[in-house]
Order: sequence, then structure tokens, then C-alpha cells
Amino acid sequence: MNLSGHSFLLIGLWLSSPSPILAQTTVTVKEPTTLASKKVVNPDSTVGTSSPKSLTFSASTDQRFFFFNDTRNDDGQRIPVSVYGVRAGFLFPVRNPDSVEPGGMRAAFKAGVGFYFVNQTLDRPGLLPGTSEAVKRHLRIVTGYFEPYLYRKKAIEISLPIEIGYGHSRYEVASNQTDEREVARGVSIPAGIGISGSYQFPDIRWFRPFHWFGFSLLAGYRFILKKDVPESQINYSGFYVSVGPSFFLENLTSDIKHWRSRRKKKR
Repeated sequence: MNLSGHSFLLIGLWLSSPSPILAQTTVTVKEPTTLASKKVVNPDSTVGTSSPKSLTFSASTDQRFFFFNDTRNDDGQRIPVSVYGVRAGFLFPVRNPDSVEPGGMRAAFKAGVGFYFVNQTLDRPGLLPGTSEAVKRHLRIVTGYFEPYLYRKKAIEISLPIEIGYGHSRYEVASNQTDEREVARGVSIPAGIGISGSYQFPDIRWFRPFHWFGFSLLAGYRFILKKDVPESQINYSGFYVSVGPSFFLENLTSDIKHWRSRRKKKR
């Protein structure tokens, strides 16, 4: 009995004393728990990824239908003109990501540059001074954009794109009797504001590429601060809309980082 009591006393003293082995084990267990909690509190643009804590590259195609003031039918109604473009920029994280509620804002704003072009035939003689034939317009626009997020939770994003840029235009007269010849060219300064909404497809564990895609809706108005040919009736101010599929590059890059980190851990 005395030996057994002495043994229990020694075991009790050993358990109650601080041990570096137990302390290290405790830290090791807490580390993955902390990482998991960060993924829940600060979700990224997709479910299961952490919130961006630095600049995140983002790019997308951007096709818009513009209702220019100088493009109308015989009844005087505006005809939509398809303008093709591409945008590239960065997602800027929120200032205090740790204070974001679950499912809350994951990025403060987006900023970058865009490039747009359109080749259009204006079948309205007299838009340019001294011309009485249809005119071909070649328009190239480079814009800088600032896009603060109004709402960005889970799979839904709503933002306010603000743009200003530099445009270069060239006009040619096309005729069956003569070759195309340039009749005017100019430089313009376009600006615009709109509202954009997008939906990202949900994350499927067995097929993560599904959440790289979604669809978006964009509507706004572009106006011209400086006309390219002031003495003409050319005016490509007007409303624009865009509806179509979307590809979220930031989701792809986030998955690539996730897969790389998993491979490193396995090694």
C-alpha cells in the first residue's frame, strides 16, 4: 500500500508540473485550428479559400453593347453597337480583414486598365463634314478604372465601375468605285460610370473548376469629355449594357496556390 501510494504521488506531481513536450504539442494542435477558423471568418471569392491579404491579380473579357448617339436607324432610334474589350487589374483587400463578419466583404475595391475596340460602318451620310457616303469608324480606347465593391458576399458581387480614358479614332469612306480613304481622325477623352453585378457558380469539392465561372450584368453611361472631331455630328456618348458569362481569374489562381501548398505538405 505504501509503495502504491508513493507511485500515485509521483505520477500526480509529474502531470501537474509544466512539460516542454506537452507545451509543444499544444501549439501544434492549435495551429491548424487557427488556420481553419480564418477560412471561415474571412472567405475569399470562393467557398473554402482564405481572404486575400495582399493584391490579387484579376482579368476578364468585357464585351459591351453601346447605344451611341450617332448610330440610329431610319426611325431615329439608337442601334446597339458591339464593343469588344479586355480588363486587367488587382483586387485590393479590406483594411481590417480580421474584423469582417462570416460571409462579409472580402475585397475593398478593384482597379486597373481596360482596352476596347470597335470597327463600325456608319451608313448616315453627312456625319462628317464634306462626306456624302457611308463612313467606317475604327475606334480604340484605353481606360483606367476604379471599381469599389458595394456588396461582395459568398457568390454575389455588386460593384460601381468608374472609368476615364483615352480614345483614338480613324474614319474612312468606303466606296465600290474607289479604294478606302481616310477622311478624318481624332483623339477623344471618354468617361463613364455604371453598376455591375455578378454571380459565381458554387464550389463543388469533386470539381473545383466549376466555381471559376459565372455570369454578370453591367449597365452604365459613357460620355465624352472631349470629342474626336468637334465640327462633326459624330457622338459616341450613350448608355451601355453587358450580359454574359464570366470567368473569375482570381478563383483559378487561388486554387492553384491551394494545390501547390497541399503538394508541398505531402512532400
